[in-house]
Amino acid sequence: MSDNIKEQFSHMNDMQQKAVFCTEGPLLILAGAGSGKTTVLVNRIAYILQSGKCMPWQILAITFTNKAAGELKERICNAVPEGGNDIWAATFHSTCARILRRYGDRIGYTSHFTVYDSADQKSLVKKIMKQLNIDEKFLPVRSVLSEISKAKDKMETADEMLKKAMGDNRKEQIAKIYKLYQNELKNSDAMDFDDMLCNTVLLFEQEQEILGYYQNQFKYIMVDEYQDTNKVQYKFISMLAEKSKNICVVGDDDQSIYKFRGATIENILSFENTFAGAKVIRLEQNYRSTKTILEAANKVIENNTARKGKTLWTENQRGEKIVLHTANSERDEASYIATQILDGVARGRSFSDFAILYRMNAQSNAIEYALSRSGIPHRIIGGHRFYDREEIKDMTAYLRVIDNPHDNIRLTRIINVPKRGIGKTTMDRAGEIANTKNVSIYQVIKQADEFPELSRAAGKFKEFTAMIDGFIEAERSNDYTLPELYDLVLEHTEYENYLKTEKENPDVRIENIQELKSNMIKFQEEYGDEATLSAFLEDISLQTDIDNYDQEADSTVMMTLHSAKGLEFPVVFIAGMEESVFPSMAVFSNPDELYEERRLAYVGITRAKEKLYLTKARNRMLFGSTTHNSVSRFAKEIPDKLLELTGETVLTPNYGSSFTSGKVSVGSASTGFSGGKTPSFTKPIQKNTTTFAVGDRVLHKVFGKGMIVKAEKMGNDTMLEISFETKGTKTLMANFCKMEKL
Repeated sequence: MSDNIKEQFSHMNDMQQKAVFCTEGPLLILAGAGSGKTTVLVNRIAYILQSGKCMPWQILAITFTNKAAGELKERICNAVPEGGNDIWAATFHSTCARILRRYGDRIGYTSHFTVYDSADQKSLVKKIMKQLNIDEKFLPVRSVLSEISKAKDKMETADEMLKKAMGDNRKEQIAKIYKLYQNELKNSDAMDFDDMLCNTVLLFEQEQEILGYYQNQFKYIMVDEYQDTNKVQYKFISMLAEKSKNICVVGDDDQSIYKFRGATIENILSFENTFAGAKVIRLEQNYRSTKTILEAANKVIENNTARKGKTLWTENQRGEKIVLHTANSERDEASYIATQILDGVARGRSFSDFAILYRMNAQSNAIEYALSRSGIPHRIIGGHRFYDREEIKDMTAYLRVIDNPHDNIRLTRIINVPKRGIGKTTMDRAGEIANTKNVSIYQVIKQADEFPELSRAAGKFKEFTAMIDGFIEAERSNDYTLPELYDLVLEHTEYENYLKTEKENPDVRIENIQELKSNMIKFQEEYGDEATLSAFLEDISLQTDIDNYDQEADSTVMMTLHSAKGLEFPVVFIAGMEESVFPSMAVFSNPDELYEERRLAYVGITRAKEKLYLTKARNRMLFGSTTHNSVSRFAKEIPDKLLELTGETVLTPNYGSSFTSGKVSVGSASTGFSGGKTPSFTKPIQKNTTTFAVGDRVLHKVFGKGMIVKAEKMGNDTMLEISFETKGTKTLMANFCKMEKL
């Protein structure tokens, strides 16, 4: 190796250089969080090309997302301007598509085969189930597709699935659907995403000449995020690398968190056994986080047994302690997070420095509420805003039609949800009549039998309007509380059953509509006699009218822990650090799930660069019921010296706290906190008791000086519209805003 080439890679640490220069034979690069694995991949490819070991098109670099593939290709082209664009840098699916477009005719497909997405798959399975007279209530479409996908991951045919069913009626039915499903795909010259991998492996198995062609072409194969590969992906890679043996995989077994998608951690754990003579290089120097954050991450993940083992370290500063904050409720938890963000911005941080992570999407509800009322710009990555989710929009549309049956937009949304046999054409006719007569659509469909063009649907319209009128009567009778009215709507519309039979991820959707009930309960507790349906709908309009912030804008981000992998932020909040929330309930029925949950905690902790907050609530309302959960075992696994306890610790039995001579003793055998630590206590979040009126000049700690241009009473709070001198117009709730009169 020339001195010039060595000098080019001198900016890298010793282990990174070792990974770059180790080009021959199987290599596993165990790359810890924030250890610069993409830098290593790019430089390794650059070194291979500069050393003249192969031509650019003889390198295959596989990633998991198009975005990652694009970024990798861009960085390679910057490092190797000549020929960098000829490298195969792509996802598994796009790599297989490229091969199958060329040779798919060998296994019965044309070069123009169609790729079916999830919606296409669902439609096809529904059609087949109808042919077989299989009731979707007995066998939901999502379950069928999930089982078919699992079978393809194992390269299992429909006939093999049927043989394994061993008299199990459910499995036999799925196998029959699977067989017809594959026949339909083949007849339509179509593949689903699983087929693209399976068919490429099948092509290689049946056509040794084609396999040999690609084995000769790809002298060097690199796979990123190897811990996320499944069985068929492993098979595809191992077949390609069988001749050259120059397979380099990069991954971190401690960040294997996608088991639910079919990923198998065994691929990375057994790499040395699978590929003879494999070398292992550990990238353990972290360039992202403080020493405190890394030490906490190491202490948590070392409680997992089946792992390759590595310890992250950094030359970064020690950094601040990790805050473990206990709030009274999920609303107080969210308010605490909002307050810390506002305080941080007031001290010079940007809103985009903050990320809020959570185990379940339903947790985002209370957090969105607090951020909106505090005027904090925010966006959700890898999910939808709570009130923008389809099922929430459906249920709030029902409530709005009950509150105002002349709301044509909401009426049109839910008239055929669940399906009532009222089609778009019929509703278009009703709309035309309403426009002609200058009345609402609801008035027209209530008298549908009077209009010949609606006569065929008159009976269906009558049933629907009778149901809505019943809801209206119940709401106006004052005999039902808001949550009781909501239960009435769910019962009579059979909306939950509709989600179970018609929608993907029904369990999550049902949790979300139950979470909407939690909002109603909280609203009723807060506003008492003023908690009318109209007032509730007015209150949540604040949530739905917030602008959608651009990804590049200065916004705080919210996302699930699964969505956060690969990202980093100066300040991270992990909300809901409680048993049964994180780790989830799944670990109690299946202890093996605990290892993956702990890896998820490790991923969350290592997203933080400078400051980490872990928050929990003594009382949490989720899915319509209140729970009292103990502190998460993952928080207990962090050493005391790294933690600063704040909030309502003194009131929380979860920590084993007790009063001794006026001091707090924290730590008992059951808590994991030890020895004489005196936690700091923050005052409960105080609501702003100042009275504001239109024309008042105010000073906000983040937005600066402004004038109130609108003040609207909402229950025991006031919605303020404030024109700030430098930040534009903001909508804030008086009880939550951090400002004073001038």
